[in-house]
Amino acid sequence: MKSAKKKIEDIKKEFLNSPDIVTKELVVADKNLGLIYIDELANQEEINLSIMRPLANFKGGEFNLVALQNEVVNFCNAELLDVEQAKEKILRGFAGLFCDGEEKVLCFNTVLYPARGVEEPPTSTVLSGPREGFTETLKVNLSLIRKRLPSKNLKIEEVIVGTETKTRIDIVYLKDIADPRVVNKIKEKLASYEIDGVIDSYYIIKFLENRPNSIFRQVGNTEKPDIACAKMLEGRVAIIVDGTPIVLTVPYIMFEDFQSSNDYYSDAHRATVLRLIRVFGLFISIFLPGMYIALQLFHYKVLPLKFLVTIVNTTQNLPLNPFLEIMFIIILFDILFEASVRMPKYLGMAISIVGALILGDTAVKAGLVSPPSVMIVALSAITVYIIPNQSSQISLLRIIFALIGGTLGFHGIILGMLFFMAYLCNFDSFYTPYLAPYTPFIKEDLKDFVIKDSLVYLKTRPKSIPNKNRIRLKGSKKESFNEEVNNN
Repeated sequence: MKSAKKKIEDIKKEFLNSPDIVTKELVVADKNLGLIYIDELANQEEINLSIMRPLANFKGGEFNLVALQNEVVNFCNAELLDVEQAKEKILRGFAGLFCDGEEKVLCFNTVLYPARGVEEPPTSTVLSGPREGFTETLKVNLSLIRKRLPSKNLKIEEVIVGTETKTRIDIVYLKDIADPRVVNKIKEKLASYEIDGVIDSYYIIKFLENRPNSIFRQVGNTEKPDIACAKMLEGRVAIIVDGTPIVLTVPYIMFEDFQSSNDYYSDAHRATVLRLIRVFGLFISIFLPGMYIALQLFHYKVLPLKFLVTIVNTTQNLPLNPFLEIMFIIILFDILFEASVRMPKYLGMAISIVGALILGDTAVKAGLVSPPSVMIVALSAITVYIIPNQSSQISLLRIIFALIGGTLGFHGIILGMLFFMAYLCNFDSFYTPYLAPYTPFIKEDLKDFVIKDSLVYLKTRPKSIPNKNRIRLKGSKKESFNEEVNNN
């Protein structure tokens, strides 16, 4: 049997003799001990207080790792593991203690990861309501969910993905609500792929999608624990990946993105108006450039005469036809957006101002583009981000319908709409229709989609989402009494 010193030397050699591997040799009760940990990941203060000091104060008696775990350092989070298991723990920040004459390794939880504090996520700001957001630390994210769902039915299942990164992924759901078929399908999909590393939750999105080559989203995501918990209360399953603040949720319905957390912390009538505005904004962002091109090239007779005269006066003598003009402005806006995103913060603001005011105004005065075209594309570009989770898909659809409008006119746009509607009707996300509750039509679920009813009327969970318990709200005793009186 190898000595503790030899085992530590073998492990250090296996870890390529990295300079951040710290080893210490000790002698306690005439037995040689060896301690190994990674400097950047382990808490040095915890090691000194919870391991080194108890060992130094050991007064004698029977000494082995089991006795050490139960009596000497029993207040620590320590466990006996095989050597191979201990190696994985050490790479995650644990400290491993070896002892001559013993096969097992006593591993102490001394993990000290650098972590960002809990703060409001920049993509999900609210006027009123919770402002906490997920962080890159898995334990913090789980605590934020536990804080809101202190339920014995909250189930957490751990999966390790990535041959190199060994990334921990937690599947979180409410056992008395979520459909077991959804949970099993998630585990099957994660187990069906083998990847070398998972750095972010977006690495596994394509594993979960039924149609990974589609441009449409098939997995929900959020950075806020209140939204994740609300979705789990409807029967969805949350997927939390260690190292990222983005939590995935399935099943996913397209109309989820028309909802905002602000809707649930404000008046229902106001929320309904805002959702209708989002739907209107979606149509503007996708179809407005294509319709403008189609009107100029094929259907100019339907325009009011004064508006037609204005367009003719602003577009005459332009070197580009309407189709190329709109495509040029769209590409120009995308270039400015990419530049402003990747530039340093304050320089990016300057680039946006220069691009929007100076470059756009100069292009109009130089006769390259017309003012109506700039206005049309600018309005479309702004409304793209009225539904931020769908911005990438909307941008692609805007270009597609601009191409269709420039080649086939209104007839092509209508055929394109019908094609995409038929395509989406055939979508399925974890036993949930993609366009539910409108296709198929589910009347009970219309209370919290585009039209938002008050919370007191949302007595059942969405039928569109597979779940085991439909009832989420029971009437008060006063309501029950009134119902009995009315029945009598």
